Amino acid sequence: MNSIRTKTTLLTVCAIVASLTIATLLGLFAIRNIGNESSDRMLLLLCESGEKNLDFYFESVEHSVEIVNAYVEADLAEIELDQLPEHLERVKDVFAKMAYDTNGVLTYYYRIDPHVSTEAKGFWFVNLDGKSFQEHEVTDITLYDTEDTSRLVWFTVPKFTGKGVWLPPYITDNLDVRVISYNVPIYYKGLFIGVIGIEIDYTTMAEQVDNITLYENGYAFINDSEGTIIYHPRMDVTTMAEQPKVPRGLLSADKFIRYSFDGVEKQAVWLPLHNGMRLNVTVPVSEINAGWHNWIWQITIVSVVLLAVFVFVTFRFTGHITKPLRDLTEAAEQVNAGNYDCKMDYQGNDEVGILTRAFNGLISHLKVYIKDLNDLAYADALTSVHNKGAFDKYISGLNEQLKADPQQEFAVCAFDCNNLKQINDHYGHDKGNLYLKSACALICDVFNHSPVFRVGGDEFTVILRNFDYQNREELIDLFDKACEERRKEKEALWEQVDVARGMAVYDPKVDHSVDDVVRRADRLMYENKWKQKETIQE
Repeated sequence: MNSIRTKTTLLTVCAIVASLTIATLLGLFAIRNIGNESSDRMLLLLCESGEKNLDFYFESVEHSVEIVNAYVEADLAEIELDQLPEHLERVKDVFAKMAYDTNGVLTYYYRIDPHVSTEAKGFWFVNLDGKSFQEHEVTDITLYDTEDTSRLVWFTVPKFTGKGVWLPPYITDNLDVRVISYNVPIYYKGLFIGVIGIEIDYTTMAEQVDNITLYENGYAFINDSEGTIIYHPRMDVTTMAEQPKVPRGLLSADKFIRYSFDGVEKQAVWLPLHNGMRLNVTVPVSEINAGWHNWIWQITIVSVVLLAVFVFVTFRFTGHITKPLRDLTEAAEQVNAGNYDCKMDYQGNDEVGILTRAFNGLISHLKVYIKDLNDLAYADALTSVHNKGAFDKYISGLNEQLKADPQQEFAVCAFDCNNLKQINDHYGHDKGNLYLKSACALICDVFNHSPVFRVGGDEFTVILRNFDYQNREELIDLFDKACEERRKEKEALWEQVDVARGMAVYDPKVDHSVDDVVRRADRLMYENKWKQKETIQE
């Protein structure tokens, strides 16, 4: 017992036990942190994707109303109040076009204050069957107190605030339909004369929220700034006598929130929406922890077994084991620091080799798991190409490359699918989806060396580099010919491919960032769209 060999062996055994214990603990803490951080990133990515989709939708409605508002103010500046009937007829035509081009519009209206004119009441168009707008009898405003903002909210609230305003869900007069609306007051030489607005179907917003899911029991919901739940996929707030409030803690200013609901601990992340509401994505903490808990148990069991084996073989392999243990510790620290590309090269057939391969396998599985999560977050569900979130990330990376080397060579192609709304309205969204898939497939076939992104409902963007950049003009011509051939071959509108496109080449002397090239490509695409329309009209 007092021999140098025994003492050395005991010291080595203690060192091995201590080293392996530390390495295992580091690995366990690293895995726990990685699991939590990955879940937080995934929640945030889903919330950001949903927030961008909802904001794009709300902003399109707001933009349509603002365009009509600009026309109304310009037209009013040229007339007298006794010419309001003729003015209303002109506005009808403009409003009809904007409502047709805006997704999810249920009604649109322009109402004149009875105190200004009893003859010119305004108009109200509704689209209850989803096919076309029909003029509806207007609500009799004289039956309401227009100073009471609790009634006739689409008229009284913008009159009271004096500015464009989004209203929370309400039951629209005469139609008994739950809607959300954006309304703008109209003034004539400083005098309030009425309101223009668009009401969108409540279910359109609900469908977008329902698409945000995570794990088995994760979901998204919307509440207002006061904590009142506006939409929740697991409760019908439209039938409740009193709309429920969010659980305590969810109105916190922190992005990531832990809270309890019905006895279940949950993790949530929220982002503000353009119209003042809040989008929340939530998932049970138990589902987040399930993965890394299992890994911890497996690693713990493996570590205990290996410790016993290491004590048995220490007499012969002390020096051989020490170095791999150090390498294992360093690898665990790299994983804890976020470096998942580390790999141990030790290929021995002893216990340390088994632990090394198990650790490498764990990191490999973890990388695949994280990649799958990233692919899910950045893939478009309909077309399987990259989504808007992936496009923003790619543009951000390309901007960083331009800072390091402004002489990059690339071009941006913007595509917009014509006739999508017509196909959806007349043949249904299933045919519209087939049309989008066909258009996307053609874009991918022609520009098969470049990343393709779906950045909007009917909008795609391609970043041309290397081979596709060098042959960009030939590829554009090839794409135009392919579209024309497809239109000739197919009779059904949804089987054709009718796409407007615009290509902009990056010029370091003109463009300060990739965004400048994207905007120029969008402008050229819209010029091409108008050119196509003029050709059809001729």
